[in-house]
Order: sequence, then structure tokens, then C-alpha cells
Amino acid sequence: MRNYILALDLKEDIHLIHEYDEWHRNVWPEILKSIKDSGILKMEIFRFYNRLCMVMETIDEFSFEHKGKMDVENEKVQEWEKLMWTFQQKIPGSKPKEKWVLMHSIFEFKSN
Repeated sequence: MRNYILALDLKEDIHLIHEYDEWHRNVWPEILKSIKDSGILKMEIFRFYNRLCMVMETIDEFSFEHKGKMDVENEKVQEWEKLMWTFQQKIPGSKPKEKWVLMHSIFEFKSN
């Protein structure tokens, strides 16, 4: 298994932020299926005000490139992504058209 952490910002509008939360309490079944089919075993999204952090646990063979291809070919995923983009904004330092940004580990502690 592999773990990934990604970040994204929401628009700074408390009403949009609450609406975004509501959409994620009722994620479409087709979206959940696409997540599972791409090799994601577990996904959580955390929010502080407008900053999001996504934690993903995947199969070893998971790749963002493969998931991206699957997403482009899935009309329901494209519809969901278009809807979600009405709430989201680029995070500072992201590339053009980049939404979720992969975070890199800079510290790890493990006790014996």
C-alpha cells in the first residue's frame, strides 16, 4: 500500500464552503465507484476554513496518470469535477490547471 497527501483551497466564501461540505456528505455513487476502480482503498478529506487536505491510501500499482485517464473518460466524474470547481480555487504555488497538489513529507517520527 502507498499513501498520498494532497492539498487544495476552497474559495473564501463561508456559504460556498458549507455547500462544499454538504456535497461531500452525499458524494454520488458513480464518483465513489471511480475512486475504488482507480485503486484507491481509502480516502479522507480534512478541512480548516478554506484549506483542504486529502489523505489517500492506494494499492501499490496506483498512478495519478491512470486515474487521470479514467476520469477524462468518465462523464459523471467530469460533471462532478466541473461542479466542484465552482467551490475550489488554485492553491498558491500550483501549476496552471492543477487542482489537488501532491504534498511531500518533510518530517516523520516513529516510536520504538
